[in-house]
Amino acid sequence: MQPFVRAPAISLQMAKKKSSSSESSDITWEVRANSGQFHRQLQRKSFLFFQWGRYADNTMRSHKYTLLNFLPYTLYEQFQRFANFFFLLIVVMQCVPAISTIPWYITVFPLLVVLSVRALKDLVSDQGRRRSDKQINSRSCDLLTSGGFQTVQWRNVCVGDVLRIHKDQIIPADLLLLYSTEPHSLCYVETADIDGETNLKFRQALASTHTTLASGSLEQSLSSFNGIVFCEEPNGHLYSFRGELRWQEQTQRLDTEHILLRGTVLRNTDLAYGLTIYAGADTKIMKNCGKVIVKTTQVERILNRVVLGIMVFVLLVDLLLAVGSGVFEHRVSPRVEVLAALGGDSSAAYRAFLTFWGYLILLSPAIPMSMYITFEVMKVIQCFFINWDLQMYHADNDKPAHARSTSLNEELGQVGHLLSDKTGTLTQNRLLFRQCCIAGHVYGDAPAHESQKPLDLSWNRFSCGGLQFWDQRLVQRLVKERCPQSREFFTALALCHTVMTQWKEGAPHYQAASPDEEALVGAARELGWVFLSRTRDSLTVSQLGHTCQYQLLALVDFTSKRRRMSVLVREPGGDLKLYCKGADIVILERLQKDCPHRESSERALDLFAQGCLRTLCVAVRCVSEAQWGAWRQALEACQAEAPGREARLEELHDCMEQELTLLGVTAIEDRLQDGVPETIATLKQAGIKVWVLTGDKTETAVNVGYACSLMDADSSLLQGDQLRQLLQSSDPDVRIRQNKKSEIWSTDKKMLGDNTTIVINGLELAELLAVPEWGSRFVALANQCQSVLCCRVTPGQKAEVVQLVRTHTSSVTLAIGDGANDVNMIKTSHVGVGLYGVEGSQAVQNADFALAQFRFLGRLLLVHGHWSNQRICLFLRVFLFKTTSFALVHVWYSFFSGFSSQSVYESWFISLYTVMYTSMPVQCLAIFEQDVSAEGCVRWPEVYQKGRRMEHFGPRALAGTLLYSLYSSLVLCLLPLGVFQHLALDFQTLAVTIGTAAVFTATAEVVIETKYWTKYNLAAVILSLFLYFMSTLILHSPRLHSTAPQHYIFPGVSINAFGEPVVWLTVLLTTCAAILPSMAMQAFNVVLTRSNTHRIHSQRNSELSRVNGTPFHRGAARRRSSYAVSQGKGFGRLITSGAGLRTAAAPRQSTPHPAGRDSIKAHHLPHPAGTDSIKAHHLLHPAGTDSIKEHHLLHPAATDSIKAHHLLHPAGTDSIKEHHLPHPAGTDSIKEHHLPHPAGTDSIKAHHLPHPAGTDSIKAHDLLHPAGTDSIKAHHLLHPAGTDSIKAHDLLHPAGTDSIKAHHLPHPAGTDSIKAHHLPHPAETDSIKGQTPSRPTTSRTQQGQTPSRNTTSRT
Repeated sequence: MQPFVRAPAISLQMAKKKSSSSESSDITWEVRANSGQFHRQLQRKSFLFFQWGRYADNTMRSHKYTLLNFLPYTLYEQFQRFANFFFLLIVVMQCVPAISTIPWYITVFPLLVVLSVRALKDLVSDQGRRRSDKQINSRSCDLLTSGGFQTVQWRNVCVGDVLRIHKDQIIPADLLLLYSTEPHSLCYVETADIDGETNLKFRQALASTHTTLASGSLEQSLSSFNGIVFCEEPNGHLYSFRGELRWQEQTQRLDTEHILLRGTVLRNTDLAYGLTIYAGADTKIMKNCGKVIVKTTQVERILNRVVLGIMVFVLLVDLLLAVGSGVFEHRVSPRVEVLAALGGDSSAAYRAFLTFWGYLILLSPAIPMSMYITFEVMKVIQCFFINWDLQMYHADNDKPAHARSTSLNEELGQVGHLLSDKTGTLTQNRLLFRQCCIAGHVYGDAPAHESQKPLDLSWNRFSCGGLQFWDQRLVQRLVKERCPQSREFFTALALCHTVMTQWKEGAPHYQAASPDEEALVGAARELGWVFLSRTRDSLTVSQLGHTCQYQLLALVDFTSKRRRMSVLVREPGGDLKLYCKGADIVILERLQKDCPHRESSERALDLFAQGCLRTLCVAVRCVSEAQWGAWRQALEACQAEAPGREARLEELHDCMEQELTLLGVTAIEDRLQDGVPETIATLKQAGIKVWVLTGDKTETAVNVGYACSLMDADSSLLQGDQLRQLLQSSDPDVRIRQNKKSEIWSTDKKMLGDNTTIVINGLELAELLAVPEWGSRFVALANQCQSVLCCRVTPGQKAEVVQLVRTHTSSVTLAIGDGANDVNMIKTSHVGVGLYGVEGSQAVQNADFALAQFRFLGRLLLVHGHWSNQRICLFLRVFLFKTTSFALVHVWYSFFSGFSSQSVYESWFISLYTVMYTSMPVQCLAIFEQDVSAEGCVRWPEVYQKGRRMEHFGPRALAGTLLYSLYSSLVLCLLPLGVFQHLALDFQTLAVTIGTAAVFTATAEVVIETKYWTKYNLAAVILSLFLYFMSTLILHSPRLHSTAPQHYIFPGVSINAFGEPVVWLTVLLTTCAAILPSMAMQAFNVVLTRSNTHRIHSQRNSELSRVNGTPFHRGAARRRSSYAVSQGKGFGRLITSGAGLRTAAAPRQSTPHPAGRDSIKAHHLPHPAGTDSIKAHHLLHPAGTDSIKEHHLLHPAATDSIKAHHLLHPAGTDSIKEHHLPHPAGTDSIKEHHLPHPAGTDSIKAHHLPHPAGTDSIKAHDLLHPAGTDSIKAHHLLHPAGTDSIKAHDLLHPAGTDSIKAHHLPHPAGTDSIKAHHLPHPAETDSIKGQTPSRPTTSRTQQGQTPSRNTTSRT
């Protein structure tokens, strides 16, 4: 009997569609096999900024500097800063003696230092990228030459070369697969470095190349291969390829199944041979990397504008002073004989012209050039702090945090939008089988109970370990009790899949197209149902040691539309069964009427969804021979049909996948990285909008979004038509919160913006990006929502989303990812963070910061980002204050000097003021300042919003700083002049006095701004003042004056000035008056307002202590998780066509499991027929077969489960409080949350329940029922005599129809409703006080408990 083969038919249709699409497209890229000379002639070459040629070489070039372009490139970047360009002009003017007011070297030296430091820093950073490029380019591969295969480096590969790839080797270029050592030239690749997914994808060569190359000597056949490939031009579409191979007078269509991409790794295939299609910069992965972008911070851009504003202000002041000089020379100088003699024959206009340039040079210190030197040094030091932070060091992979860029530190403190990849960034891409529900019984623990010991599976010789599942009851059901439902459930898991087997060291290892399938088949293997091997028409499975072979009649593969897959098999006994698994929504609607365990399974689905687990329903259908025969004939007839075949096939598949019987539900955890939910919750509290961009399907991404606290449990999803309706609205101010009259939310008026998440897929995103108005409206809507989830997006679309946010908001964007598909997004964002991935380091190499785990991002932003932003902003403000207040003194002094552009200060003082006298205190401020400690930054993430709001460097702060400096300069000039007006002191003493006051004022301002003092801050203040006085005394030495009188013109002035008390009094008075506004503002801030920082420091730690982050709260069961698969399709076509299936059979088992003997290790304990006590968590009932897990209670004769905290006893017995159930036929009452026993007298300690047929107590949380077989999940008990499902907190009476509110339980035989923690006695009507143990008069005590009085009252 020939099996039904569906996959080839689908593939044929897809091939036809792709073929027609290929024919309609332009395929102009020509590649000739084994024609190196042809391609090298057209190879791309470059010189400086010029390129020519068609084909790129295979050299990796992520660096931007070369020996030839370094100097022009770095100078071009440096002089884009206004300050650098301005000072270059100042240097040129200082070389003109007629207008030079200060020596030229005073400006040249700082300018050269600024340019050198920045260029050296960029060169060091670029050298790191160059070393990385060299490492990649030096990798080896096998290249086919005239003498056979030779090992060459990647850089030597050219388009048209034939390469040989070994197992576990990284593919060096985009190749057309020609042949592999696997059957039918199949090979498997791992794309972790591209999309972060570790599950394998299959690629297959064309049948023509496989047949021809395999027929003779392989090397000779490859050498003579002369095919020509015509395909699309190089592009960044990772998941599409169009082309054709012209060979042997035939044209064969090519698609993505035939292409091996650069960066992927060959797995489970010994050798593969390929033709190089794209190389180097033309490869798809490199096309997705984007260009090297020079990033500047928002603070730096604002600083450039401020400096430009200061330059304009200085020019205007110079112009006014020049006008004043002209007026003075015209009206005043002719009347004064001395001034007239000094002016000579020059006209007033000419003197004014020279005065303009003189004042321009004199006021140039107002533009703080030396600030840029300190600015760069401070950033480098802060990068060292990030690199040295041990709390961001990951010991498992020995990776510390690394600041790869030294120019973006302060940007970390202003992030408003975080755009994150999912796979490998938020998740570990490690799926774990956590729980399952079989026949209404839930097995397994939630992920929180990982401290338990794993199952002892030493009896299973095929066990490979790694199963994180601890419920011994399931093993007991399978092995000891031979439960038929449980066995059929795992039979379905072992048969219904497209997994392929590879044997290593005597154990099967699985190759799966989906990580979910690998997790399920692996769990079945660990529990005794081992998938051994498959052929085209058979499946071999070991069931507890017995080898069974099933005949495969049909396989209907998974598709994104079907959301399910099925296999039709013939059992060894001859029966036909259809096993089907898929999303719960799809499977539940195909169940037969009155399907048993449906309601309990749906409750289990809700429970698993609350735990953020990925669920999958498993069902079976018995098929008769007649049904199979008719169905097969219909399929064969459908195969011959041309039009409408796909629709007809879908109808036939749907017809067979009906009347299913539900076997159970699986729950898989998509393992998040440690600390991801807490980190995202903390970042959201800091006001950061979190967007997740992933290539996964929507259901998977949404499920992970709930698990990682991206969305709340009760979040509403805005997607599809609702989102389109909002985007198409004519209202320009569309908002999530609409009035009642608005028609926007006519379908859902309860949706709130703060609790809404936008979900959009790649196709919708492409449509949105095509309409500019929609883009701005989409970003506006997203800013009102809780988060945004972009699914099925390509790497290029990720970058487009980042650019969309940058275009329509002023927010700083941060992108984080771990794969090469995230590189473009990382480069496009303001700040790029790369995670050290499982394979490769493309993201890290192109990132600005590198981390080992996502959880470290919280500390990077909230601590280092906040500190860096605050330090840099304070540093810039203080620096602007001290330089402008120092320079603008000349403006006020010009009114007393006749606008003569005479300097107030000594020339050496001008040069050393910012470099030596006032530099160290402000540097320590930029290095050590903290407004909040590291622990406080994480505990109170709201503090981070100060940086986002630009409180430290916003327009108000900058305007206040500049006005403050203007006031201080006025005080520094006028107050000493007023004092010296009536004193017999010379101009030079006045210059020393003003200079000393300026130094004291700048130092005092730093002291006022410093909130976090260290010994270094104190030492810097003392040392800077010491250097000022020492250098002033030395520079004013008469000996230096005698050596160079033109450079040292203040001989002995400082010694005389410092000996005058009036000078010191003037200096102190001037300093106090100059800093008065700052001191007053600080006092007003403390008295009149209480900032967040002050509030934090002023409150008690005990009042503010809370857990870091917000844990995930489970809400109502409003959502369901769905089965998720990888991006690619499954291996169904390969299986049904026989391609890629090895002929070697699985090893035969030498020791089959006996039929009637179950060997159960520790944690598997049979109960005798007596009175033994059984350890916690694993209990066998003496008269039954059930083991009961923690919080799981058996009811004697029922099938329904009741929600947590509210339990009804069957027919007039007890209503039982959570966790503590009395035994129906015992004599004990229970202490502490302790319930009275209906007919007994003993009190039992908390969590210890007596056995019904004995006197032993059983450990906590594990209760045996005397005659039942059902186990019930935590807080869910079965109703004794019905099938109703009872919602949480609302319980139905077993013999009636009343619904009872939460925590209020009716007595089964009475009429009283009893408050929470007050439970009625089943045979009486006493009301019992909450949590107070009661005992009858005949009670006795156990375990030394003090008996209590009977507090019950008869009704």
